[in-house]
Amino acid sequence: MAHAEGRARRGRPAKTDPPPTEAGYRLRVEVEALANAEEANGWVVLATTVSAETCADAEILHAYQDQNTTVEPGLRWIKNPAAISPVWREKQERITALAMLTVVGLLVYAVIQRHVRLYLRMHDQQVPGHKGETAMPTAAVVFALFSPVALVHIQTRGQKVYHMYGVQPHHLLICDALGLNYSWYEAPAAHNNGKRTHTP
Repeated sequence: MAHAEGRARRGRPAKTDPPPTEAGYRLRVEVEALANAEEANGWVVLATTVSAETCADAEILHAYQDQNTTVEPGLRWIKNPAAISPVWREKQERITALAMLTVVGLLVYAVIQRHVRLYLRMHDQQVPGHKGETAMPTAAVVFALFSPVALVHIQTRGQKVYHMYGVQPHHLLICDALGLNYSWYEAPAAHNNGKRTHTP
């Protein structure tokens, strides 16, 4: 790295001024291979209320990493910048509230995923996934399956017609898995001059 020293004043230098100088720096790093690279693979900060007499640190870490249906998979998912937008909070109580809401949301996310998977396994059913039919969809896949579903509102000659678009059998299967009433996914009623009729 080179750095040129500037003059103390502007204008043409005097004949008695010393010539400009330039200082340079060079950084040299000696690289050596680690004898046991796996021992320096990383660090884990473990914060727990479980005492060392009740459970060893290694056992707590393994139990945490082995979670498949709780909040941990969701925490890995929201680390993607596209999954959740940055939110800036200054007050400690607001930061705590936001963290609590995030964990509650991830719990709901995990419950939806667990119920759908159990129901599909018990009834030997599958739903569309990223790579074909699957009986082990993630909650993100379940939510994405409902994105094409839309309620179309048409009004013509004083008549309002509502049409449910995009409903497939796997949508009703997921509703059954979650214990949801899917009657509003069925063909809705039409309104004609204040009178209620049913669309064919």
